[in-house]
Amino acid sequence: MPDTYVLVHGAWHTGAELEPAAEHLRAEGHTVHCPTVAGNRAGDDRSAIGLEQAIQSIVAFVEDNDLGDVRLVGHSYGGMVISGVADRVPERLQRLVYVNAFVPLDGQCLNDMVPKSYVELFDSLAAANDNAIVLPFAIWREAFINDADLALAQSAYAKLNPHPYRTFTDAITLERPLAEMTVAKSYVNCQQDISLPHSMPWHPRLSERLGLFRLIECPGSHELWFSDPQRIAKAVLDAGRD
Repeated sequence: MPDTYVLVHGAWHTGAELEPAAEHLRAEGHTVHCPTVAGNRAGDDRSAIGLEQAIQSIVAFVEDNDLGDVRLVGHSYGGMVISGVADRVPERLQRLVYVNAFVPLDGQCLNDMVPKSYVELFDSLAAANDNAIVLPFAIWREAFINDADLALAQSAYAKLNPHPYRTFTDAITLERPLAEMTVAKSYVNCQQDISLPHSMPWHPRLSERLGLFRLIECPGSHELWFSDPQRIAKAVLDAGRD
C-alpha cells in the first residue's frame, strides 16, 4: 500500500540532496516530498532564522499540501525539526523516523547534545560568518562522509550551504516528551557514523528518548544520502512501514 513520506534534511543541506534516496522510495510506489527547511533556502537570512521558524516551515508544508498519515523522516539536525512538528501537528503524522538524528528534551537546544569542542568550533565559525556556519571540508570529510572516496566527498561538499546558527542555539519547546507522544517512532542508526564521538553515540544515547521505538541499523556514514542513497532508502522504508 502506498505511503506518504516527508524527508527533512539536516544542517547545511536542502531537500535536493535527499532526492536520490527519495527516488528509490518512489520506485516502491510511495509518495515522497523533500522540502527545504527555512534557513537553508536561497535568499534566507541566515543571521536571523531560528529553530521555531524552521519547525513552522515544515508544519506549513504539511498543512498547505493537506498531507495526512505522514511518515516524517528527519536526518541529523532534522530530528530537532521533526520533533517540533510532531508536537505541533501530531494528528497529521503516522510515524516519526529519526536517521542518526537529534532527539531533544523540552528546553534543550542542539548544542546541548554535542561535545563542548563542537560548540567552541561552531561559535568561532558563526562569529566569522554573520551567525551562519559551514564545517571545514577536512572535518566534514573525515567525520561525516568517511565511506566515500575523495571525489564524491568533494562533489557532495560543494552542494552544502551556510546554516543558520540560531537553529543550534535555540531551545525547543515540547508540550510533552517524545516518549509520551502516541505517534509511532523509529530510529535508523548508520553504523559507521562518527559525526558524534562514540562516547556520545547517536544510538542508544538519543534513541532511548523515544520510549517505544523500532530500531533499524545499516552500514554507512552520516552522509549515506550521498554515498549510498539506495541503502539509506531501504533503511527508511524498513523504519517507516507499519
